[in-house]
Amino acid sequence: MISTESGADAPGRVHRARPGVSLTDAMLVTMAAIWGINISVVKIGTQMLEPLAYNSIRVALAAVSLLIIGALGSRPWPAPRQVWTLLGLGVIGNGLYQVFFIEGIARTRAGSAALVLAATPAFIALIGRARGVERISSRGMLGIAISVGGIGLVVYGGVAHPADAGTLLGNLLVLAGSLCWAVFTVLLLPHTHQVDGIKLSALTLTGGAIPLLLLGAPAIAATAWSRVPALAWGAILFSGIGALVIAYLFYYRGVRLLGPTRTAMYGNLQPIIALFVAWLTLGETPTIWQGLGAGSIMTGLLMTRM
Repeated sequence: MISTESGADAPGRVHRARPGVSLTDAMLVTMAAIWGINISVVKIGTQMLEPLAYNSIRVALAAVSLLIIGALGSRPWPAPRQVWTLLGLGVIGNGLYQVFFIEGIARTRAGSAALVLAATPAFIALIGRARGVERISSRGMLGIAISVGGIGLVVYGGVAHPADAGTLLGNLLVLAGSLCWAVFTVLLLPHTHQVDGIKLSALTLTGGAIPLLLLGAPAIAATAWSRVPALAWGAILFSGIGALVIAYLFYYRGVRLLGPTRTAMYGNLQPIIALFVAWLTLGETPTIWQGLGAGSIMTGLLMTRM
C-alpha cells in the first residue's frame, strides 16, 4: 500500500518521511524510470541532430512549458532577489550540467553514462556535509561508498575494454556533469522550502536554457528543421517534457521531503533501467563490469534508504 507523508515542513528543516513506501518514494521510482529511458532517448536523438541543437531545444521547450504552467497557478512567484538566485543556480544545474551530460552521452555508451551518473549521491553527501545541511549515518556513508565502488568498476571496464564500454572522455564528461548537479542540488535545498515546485523548476530551467540557447545558436541555425525525422521530434518531446518537467517536479519534491542525498540515491535505479533499455533499443549488451557495478549500486541504494 502507498501512503502519503503527513506533517508540515518547518522552515529550513528537511521533513523526513516515515519509514516504508510512500507517495514520494513512488514518484522517485517513476523519476528514475523516466531518466533511465531518457539516456537511450538522448543517445538516439543526438545521432540524428547536433547534440547542442538537440539539447538547447529540449531544455527551452521544458522551460517554456513550466513558465506557462507556473503563470496559470495561484501561488505567487518569489521575490526578485530570489528569482535571480534561482536563475543563477539554473546555469549550474541546467546549463553546465546539460552540456557535460549531452556531450558525454554522445561519446560513450548509454549504459556506461547512466552508471557513471550514480556518483552523484556521493558528491551531494560530501558537499552537503561540508555545508552542514546533511547528516548521513555511517551505514548511509557505507552505502554511498559501495555505490562509488560500482562506478569504479564501470570506469575500469571502459579503460580495459574501450570497444565494449565506451570512451573514457565521454565517461569523464558525464562525471563532471554529475558534480555540477550535486552542487546545484545542495545549494537549491533552502529554496525548496520557500518556493512552489513548479515555479522553482521553471526558474532554474530558464536559467539553464538561456546560456544553452546562446551556445547552441550556431548548431540550431545550421539544422534543417523541416527535414528532421519524426523520431527525433519524439525524442525531443520525451527528453524535454518527460525528463525535464515531470521527473524534475518529482525530484524537487524528494529533495524537500527526504533531503538531497536520499533523493539522489533513487537516481541510482536509473542505471539499472538504462542498461536494460539500451540493451533492447541500442543493442548494447551489458558487460561483466556493468553487471558488477549495477549490483554494487543497488546494494548501496538499499543500505542508504532502508
